[in-house]
Amino acid sequence: MNTVITIGRQFGSAGREIGEKVAAHFGIVCYDKELLTRAAKESGFCEEMLANHDERPTNSFLYNLVMDTYSFGYNASSFVDMPISQKVFLAQFDTIKKIASEGPCVIVGRCADYALSDFANCIHLFIYADEAARISRISRKYELSENKARDMIIKKDKQRQSYYNYYSSKKWGRADSYDLCISSSVLGVDGTVKLICQYIQDFEDRK
Repeated sequence: MNTVITIGRQFGSAGREIGEKVAAHFGIVCYDKELLTRAAKESGFCEEMLANHDERPTNSFLYNLVMDTYSFGYNASSFVDMPISQKVFLAQFDTIKKIASEGPCVIVGRCADYALSDFANCIHLFIYADEAARISRISRKYELSENKARDMIIKKDKQRQSYYNYYSSKKWGRADSYDLCISSSVLGVDGTVKLICQYIQDFEDRK
């Protein structure tokens, strides 16, 4: 097993749970919030700061500047002048690349597919689900009414979409941005895990 799996996900689609089960199946590590801990340790930022900016878009017009400095190597002065949201993104970006270079793993969210676009040993997945299934799941998990669960789903998805579309050159949730898109409400969590594991095994066998 030498594959890095990235998982984009709609809020309430069980993307993280699916990622954890896929990782457990192959005996590898799943990074979600754990990525923030690692990025905090390696960047010097406090974890709370990273969490506050986690997968949240920025309205800064300095995006092109940031990506230019990332591409050509950012120096101390340009990094100091960046908005904190940009620094957090770069810290996560660097950490994702380091994690992937260390061996097979599952990375949930945080533009990981874009960060690893140059890595040949990656599979990029997107997990979605129908609205009723997501509302039901979020209602149970957070003990919310259906209306509040729906509002939470809309807000979280909007944040993730804005973040991904802002930092990535691709579109969040669009099929051509990923290798495989799966509805977890069709097969359920375990059925989706089974399908993904078979897909990964076939990918491994073709190498």
